[in-house]
Amino acid sequence: VAEPVQIFVDTFGTGQRPDDQLAEILQKVFDFRPHEIIRILGLRNPIFFPTAAYGHFGRPSKRVESGAGEVDLFTWERTDRVDDLKSALDLT
Repeated sequence: VAEPVQIFVDTFGTGQRPDDQLAEILQKVFDFRPHEIIRILGLRNPIFFPTAAYGHFGRPSKRVESGAGEVDLFTWERTDRVDDLKSALDLT
């Protein structure tokens, strides 16, 4: 069993919680192992053409048809884990 990846958070003094507490919460909510990041974000899918224009960030996640079937674009823009973070921060 692989050990969890240790992450660090630096809010440069702007966080409403201590950086180490935020890092601990993120570690509990997300799996930062490279394989899991690749799997969750679907980074093995051939999405180069649609992401080559207009930048990679600030665009809505969407599902499109490709030669390999349906693929999700801009998966890093999804907000489907907000409730998990709110729960971990006791904000719900």
